[in-house]
Amino acid sequence: MRAVQLLAWQTEAQVVDVPLPTAGPGQVVIKVAGAGACHSDLHIMHMMSDGMFPWGPPFTLGHENAGWVHEIGAGVEGFSVGEPVAVHGPWGCGACSRCRSGIDQYCSDQLSAAGDGAFGGGLGLDGGMAQYMLVNDARHLVRIPGSLDPIAAAPLTDAGLTPYHAVKLSLPKLTPGTTALVIGVGGLGHMAVQFLRALTGATIIAADSRQEALDLAVGCGADATVLTTSDDAAAQVKEATQGRGCEVVLDFVGVDATLALGVASGRQLGDLTIVGGAGGTYPMGLYTVPYEMNMRSMYWGSRSELAEVLTLAARGDITVTYTEYQLENALQAYHDLEAGRVKGRAVIVP
Repeated sequence: MRAVQLLAWQTEAQVVDVPLPTAGPGQVVIKVAGAGACHSDLHIMHMMSDGMFPWGPPFTLGHENAGWVHEIGAGVEGFSVGEPVAVHGPWGCGACSRCRSGIDQYCSDQLSAAGDGAFGGGLGLDGGMAQYMLVNDARHLVRIPGSLDPIAAAPLTDAGLTPYHAVKLSLPKLTPGTTALVIGVGGLGHMAVQFLRALTGATIIAADSRQEALDLAVGCGADATVLTTSDDAAAQVKEATQGRGCEVVLDFVGVDATLALGVASGRQLGDLTIVGGAGGTYPMGLYTVPYEMNMRSMYWGSRSELAEVLTLAARGDITVTYTEYQLENALQAYHDLEAGRVKGRAVIVP
């Protein structure tokens, strides 16, 4: 079968021929409907090197995956061939208390996970940018409810799940009359706007450097927008909140400038959650941030939260915007993603 593989660190992926996977005990092979292309794939391709992880190339990319059950290994119960499923992306050891609670992304013993500590399919193990994908433990599968298209479900496993988890962390502070600022309303940020609209009564401000992204955010439910290329972006946020600032700031970019904007736009007792992995920093000190502002990073979300995201999508409460690319054109998807030409999310369809 054809697959998009990373053959060496700091190189572009290539579309190559690989063997068809087969399901061993406890495992499931899915026929892939779609696999999301993510900015973190670009980081993996261009910024990683030998020794950074206990695993490395070659492996098939694609950590946002959905499709249909194709082959069921011995001992697997509760699934049937042809059933539509999404794949929970982070794969932990399966034995620690965190994995048993469904939060594999914070596995306490990642080195004991399958694949010498690999983080999951597309993250050290073969992912979903192929016609078929081996899921090394059936517990990573989540049923797709209703009539939700598995192609649309694929990006929800990350681009939906990650912002959903970020919003849930701050739900107690998002009561009616409060304000949430979403910085970066691309693939993940436009989903955060929808979750905020579906789950809270907060006023939503979207901030981005691209007008087309802000237009998308308005269509997703944003109440106001700020162009981050403006010199007075933080002042515009403060003006929109009558000088109070925002109770919750979600940064889906994560560079120095957006972190600074988030701090300047926040308020005392507020939250600033860093989701974007661009590597920015901000000097944390007694006088550099509003008093009792919680600053935190986060990673992905739990299996139960993925089921909740899929339910919201099946009900029509949220809709992921995405562009389809055929498997043979996967490299073009990454080029478009890197150049900022993708509206919403890019999905590779075998």
